[in-house]
Amino acid sequence: MTAKYSLEEGMAAMKEQMPDVMSAFGALMERVTQDGLLPAKTKRLMMVAVAVTQRCQQCIRAHVKAAVELGASRAEILEATGVAILMAGGPAMAHVSTVVLEVLEEAGV
Repeated sequence: MTAKYSLEEGMAAMKEQMPDVMSAFGALMERVTQDGLLPAKTKRLMMVAVAVTQRCQQCIRAHVKAAVELGASRAEILEATGVAILMAGGPAMAHVSTVVLEVLEEAGV
């Protein structure tokens, strides 16, 4: 089955249909992903690992790309995914060996 919406299209539709929820989610995302005691890059690497453990392909794509934009190297991203594999086992390995590697190739990293 092919997705009807891309992640960006779906998020835009949700902003129209659920503005209060999406506004709150966006504010939370903005606040949590800023530099704090942990640098933003570290937080994005954590988000990559969590996305892998949750097996969310759209999340993996978004957070790998964001980590790259913040200067994360291929090695750093793959190290973060190693933690996910440890915590989530075989299903995480399947997502790293397909989705994460694909996004890194697309990003030229």
